[in-house]
Amino acid sequence: MSPRPGPTTERCLLDRRSGQYWELNPTGTLVVRTLMEGGEEADAVDAVVAEFAVGHAQAAADVAALIAQLREAGLAA
Repeated sequence: MSPRPGPTTERCLLDRRSGQYWELNPTGTLVVRTLMEGGEEADAVDAVVAEFAVGHAQAAADVAALIAQLREAGLAA
């Protein structure tokens, strides 16, 4: 059993339909993990603010941009 990666670990997402990989930086990894664990967009913003040296407004913009990209690619609802 391997340890659960921390929020600063980079990860990849695989779109099984297209075979396309998405490489996520540590922030993206934290956002996607928060959403996959049932969190909402606001929860992801709060997690980013808590983990990284970034203000709430910038975190909110970054999270919204990532979610929009994931939705555009069909990887998020």
